[in-house]
Amino acid sequence: MSVAIEITGSPETGIHGYIEENRDKLRSLLIEHGAVLLRGFGVGGVDGFDGVVRAFSGSAPLTYAERSSPRSTIKGQVYTSTDYPPDEEIFLHNENSYQAAWPHTLYFYCIEPALTRGATPLADIREVYRSIDPAVREEFERRGWRVVRNFHTDFGVPWQETFGTDDRAAVEEYCRGKGLAPLWRPDGGLRTTALRRAVHTHPVTGDSVWFNHATFFHVTSLAPEVREGLREIFPEEDLPTNTYYGDGGRIPDEVMDHLRSAYRAASTRFDWQRDDVLVVDNMLAAHGREPFTGPRKIAVAMADPSA
Repeated sequence: MSVAIEITGSPETGIHGYIEENRDKLRSLLIEHGAVLLRGFGVGGVDGFDGVVRAFSGSAPLTYAERSSPRSTIKGQVYTSTDYPPDEEIFLHNENSYQAAWPHTLYFYCIEPALTRGATPLADIREVYRSIDPAVREEFERRGWRVVRNFHTDFGVPWQETFGTDDRAAVEEYCRGKGLAPLWRPDGGLRTTALRRAVHTHPVTGDSVWFNHATFFHVTSLAPEVREGLREIFPEEDLPTNTYYGDGGRIPDEVMDHLRSAYRAASTRFDWQRDDVLVVDNMLAAHGREPFTGPRKIAVAMADPSA
């Protein structure tokens, strides 16, 4: 089964009216496939894209909180996709699955396609779950997974940007409410640690899904030259992000290789076209980004918070 189903319209067909008339059908297709690609419709730019979110989800887009990657605000709660260099792959992941709460629905809008590659690959995380060695799954289900993030004063996304404040007391209060353990570093930086579940149950289908950032945040998922560069700069405990079993035990490299293979085996791709809108069930499909050339610009919005 394809991870995304394509629905083709025409520029004369307003996307908002189409969604309002077919919302129940579209939601059923989203649950069945994990993603719906709306192609060829008249969208109306970024303002129209904001309207797509409101029409499909029935609410305004969410604010991007507890950020893990650089993004720029386009307008309101519509953001650029991750502002990483175009020659780097962004590995498959589920948005904000490292947090205590996450958006159920993601929206992507193609403002400008890449010249080459630049797809947003998708992977059915039901299939990822089924393809993982049962012994590996059991260990993660029993031990959970732990994410450690270090916010350095002169490297990467600063904690002030991640938490949207420079008030330490406000950050500590946020952490208390989100299951994060903060530790202030002597140099003014911050380390946070969180224990999360690796396997979740989809709230509608009841399926078990491999919903976590254990692979994405693990240092071995970085490109070799980036990984080695970070290891030259930082000892392991100070890496910008890294993951462990929930009790702090090291995850073996062969397990991480197995998990990455499971994601890749379950992934599919399509080439973006201008004005494409992709709607993703964040608890059914992981997404990533291919390297690309050219001006690629993809807008992103999130909706339907889990809590």
